[in-house]
Amino acid sequence: MVTRITGDDEPSSSGSAPLGGSGDGGGGSEYSELGNYPIEGDTATFGFTVPQSGPYAAEGEDELRGYELAVDHLNNGGGWVDSRFDDLSGDGVLDYRIDSVSGDTETDADTARQWAARMIRRDDAIMVSGGSSSAVTIAVQDLCQQERTVFMGCLTHSNYTTGRDCLRYGFREMFNVHMTGQALAPVLRDEYGEGLQFYQLYADYSWGRTQQESMNQFLSETAGWKQVDSVATPLGTSDYSSYLSEAANSGADVLVLNHYGLDGATSVSQAVDAGLAEDMELVVPLYNRPMAEAAGAAIEGVFGTVAWDAQIDNTPSQEFLQAFQDEYDRVPSGVAHLAYAQTLQYAAAVERAGTFYPPEVIRQLEDYEYDNIGMGSETMRACDHQAQRAVPVVRGLPESEQRTGQYYELIDLTSRDELGYGCDEGPAAECELGEYGDE
Repeated sequence: MVTRITGDDEPSSSGSAPLGGSGDGGGGSEYSELGNYPIEGDTATFGFTVPQSGPYAAEGEDELRGYELAVDHLNNGGGWVDSRFDDLSGDGVLDYRIDSVSGDTETDADTARQWAARMIRRDDAIMVSGGSSSAVTIAVQDLCQQERTVFMGCLTHSNYTTGRDCLRYGFREMFNVHMTGQALAPVLRDEYGEGLQFYQLYADYSWGRTQQESMNQFLSETAGWKQVDSVATPLGTSDYSSYLSEAANSGADVLVLNHYGLDGATSVSQAVDAGLAEDMELVVPLYNRPMAEAAGAAIEGVFGTVAWDAQIDNTPSQEFLQAFQDEYDRVPSGVAHLAYAQTLQYAAAVERAGTFYPPEVIRQLEDYEYDNIGMGSETMRACDHQAQRAVPVVRGLPESEQRTGQYYELIDLTSRDELGYGCDEGPAAECELGEYGDE
């Protein structure tokens, strides 16, 4: 299914060429044709690739809400457009109204790539955003590089996204699994002690593989823990009993469940139901509100990291919380926050560039410093297009303390100064971004 989002119910006030034509648009532009630039007409289209079915569908639903809210605010004002982004007017972007299309990726890389291709080639999308699976994100990012269309990765956590598979046309606000390991390992060491043994189950695709590698690295280096074994599990597994039985018999002190979305809720719930929590500590390195809600009582005491949470008590976070609740009457998850933020960051870069011409927009994003989305001071690093940002560490609440929208407590907002790596280190060492397209 494809959905078109217009951001308001009224047609554009003008059927003529956009007012921003001196630096952009159709006639008179100083830039040559590239991708879907120049834009024809007075509407710019954004394409959103979102899982609306499959194991990450709950995350996709909230992701789409974040995108819809961003489109509405870009066209009509509200939220951060009014308060946090000086470059944005609330009257479109460079005098273009923003239109959007979305398609169901089904958490499948090939399906997502097909949707993105349709958005770019049929709907003339000038920017694409999306992902709730790193495999999906990497596939779409690769297509966008070929099509010279800027891609703003949303929920993508694999090291590969801005490491081995980084590309000039792709950007990521979300921290990666390397940073999760850096933030989580000291907390686990302080809570459970040093010298423990751990066992890992992980989703068998790029995210799960890099997740278990980074957890092994940092639990070993920071906590002095030893990995007994790590075992791959297929995406969409509904019965983890055989995997959990092997983990229970491993002699490990800690079970790390590198699963996400419905898979994460299923695996941690089945682990608790099987009695593993009585003899082992459970860790879910990355989770979120929909996943925690689905797992319920099973997340009690379970440590992990999240993209963002409404408990982060600063002005931008609380403004986003209020705007989202006003629109949807629900508490937003981290993926909604990412979707909203990425869309506005792209639009603001277009305004700073004075054009939708992709190479100039990319240059505005590279090494951009910002402090307007509730995660403290950030940099969108030029060498790998990875945001340098804080990482929230959380612990699941007992069922008796859970309430709608809040299922875990915020333990630490690990500063970006305690995280990261140089441009020639870690995941970034494998990054080669490629060309802008105007060389």
